Amino acid sequence: MSVWLITGGAGFIGANFVFFLLEKRPKDRIVILDKLTYAGNLSTLSPVLEKENVRFIRGDIADRETVEAVFEEEKPDILVNFAAESHVDRSIDDPAPFLQTNLIGTGVLLDVCVQKGIRRFHQISTDEVYGEIQDAGTPSVDENAPLRPGNPYAASKAAADLLILSYRRTYSLPVSISRCSNNFGRYQFPEKLIPRMVIRALEGKTLPLFGNGEDIRDWISVSDHCRAVFEIIEKGQEGEIYNIGGGNERSNRTVVEAICRLTGCCEGKIVHTPDRKGHDRRYSLNAEKLRALGWVPEETFEETLAQTVTWYRENRSWWEPLLARDFWPEWAREALEAEK
Repeated sequence: MSVWLITGGAGFIGANFVFFLLEKRPKDRIVILDKLTYAGNLSTLSPVLEKENVRFIRGDIADRETVEAVFEEEKPDILVNFAAESHVDRSIDDPAPFLQTNLIGTGVLLDVCVQKGIRRFHQISTDEVYGEIQDAGTPSVDENAPLRPGNPYAASKAAADLLILSYRRTYSLPVSISRCSNNFGRYQFPEKLIPRMVIRALEGKTLPLFGNGEDIRDWISVSDHCRAVFEIIEKGQEGEIYNIGGGNERSNRTVVEAICRLTGCCEGKIVHTPDRKGHDRRYSLNAEKLRALGWVPEETFEETLAQTVTWYRENRSWWEPLLARDFWPEWAREALEAEK
């Protein structure tokens, strides 16, 4: 039996990984550490919190005393770090929390792992550390591509990746890193593109898009991402980086048009807003290294999007309370005010 420490486990991807792990390793112990910031939602975990092998701890990964106490009490074998500030728009407004959690917090986790020992430290990174790929004809990037982050969020994640690799070299800490493309699925906080647009479409509101909406992202279901992380920890080589790509490159406008069709919302509701500062135009990952381990995406974009729309339609009690939280970036707040 292994003890898993899942940091950021009350967030979107972290919680889905907890659900996956409970199915895959039902006898393992799962310890969840989460600060419960605005995007953390304990109600997401409510179906599993009563399980004997699951423990939730509210705490900050940047708080050394808290992290040390968790290691003393639980003695984890595997740490999967999902904890992160992850909304680009918020990082542009105020970079400080991103540096604190994504870099300093990761550093605290690494220090305690060196002190207490760990069988594997796995970092959840992002395709954004590579920066933008400017046109559709440019090849996807592999793990050897240079890091060229284009916003404070991406820079904080790139810095954390470099710090992790330095701990492997200096302290022989057993680490691995995965860099994933855009996730979507159930329980995603409504600041992100797909849940934001689904919810607004269901409510008959306008659908605000940055610029001309032609920015391209590669989409992957959160379930496929969770399987990939597990495969990397189980089969991947220690000290390596693995890209996780869904192979579903689409413009933001194309995604929103698909949401309109699934919700019955008129495409005339799509409105264009001033573009984000330093907006990256395209991300695209080469995931052949991961596929060599035997992983391939199992869910298509179309199927997962339809399932996601259905989930948000049927689970208003989960997302409606979240809409009162002050998470909207300035451009979105202006669009909301214009509707009143």
